[in-house]
Amino acid sequence: MPASVYVVSIDPQASTVWWANRINDLPFDFSQEHETPENLAVLKDTGAQVHVVANQKGGVGKTTTTLNLGAIVSDTLKGQDKGLQHVFIDTPGSLQDENLLLEALKYAHDVIVPMPPEGLAFDPTARTIQKVIEPTGLPFKVTVNNWDPRDGIADLEDTKAYIDAQGWPRAEAVIRRYKVHTRASVEGKVVTQYPKNRVAMEAREDFFRLALELGYGGRS
Repeated sequence: MPASVYVVSIDPQASTVWWANRINDLPFDFSQEHETPENLAVLKDTGAQVHVVANQKGGVGKTTTTLNLGAIVSDTLKGQDKGLQHVFIDTPGSLQDENLLLEALKYAHDVIVPMPPEGLAFDPTARTIQKVIEPTGLPFKVTVNNWDPRDGIADLEDTKAYIDAQGWPRAEAVIRRYKVHTRASVEGKVVTQYPKNRVAMEAREDFFRLALELGYGGRS
């Protein structure tokens, strides 16, 4: 049965490759295309929904978001023989590789913008949205990512307020920080392969809620 989800990395740092190569049972098709971004053109003929994960600040959780959303959606669509339905593209976290991000946006249906609740992320996120994403006219949502509940809600509420003040669409689902996420790349796991315990279930639930909110349950 052909995979329902395809994950593509166009990030020259190739952290997605490093992670994906450690996963024994990859739940989606995967490729690295930063040297051949012209290959993305084939996506327009697949009929699949293309979701670009973008923020020109590094370290905001683009790779974690890309792989785990891909895993959750693949798990949701398991058993459906409808061919390729969703493509998730991990993009560079730098201004220098903006041409690669722009290439991915040519084929996108929407954009997910992960943003941690940290002041240092505000300006780079604003630049990415205002200078790169908004001019395309593509629908996008900012997702608060990597929030540690142990820090209290002040940073979370400040970040939500900042996003809302900019007039940007914001996902209600928040991705919390868990050590299981940090360990996943080393252990070669995605969120659907975490151990069966309470923390892992909560970590998975965050991505499930985000996928549901974004409407990534399959196409009619």
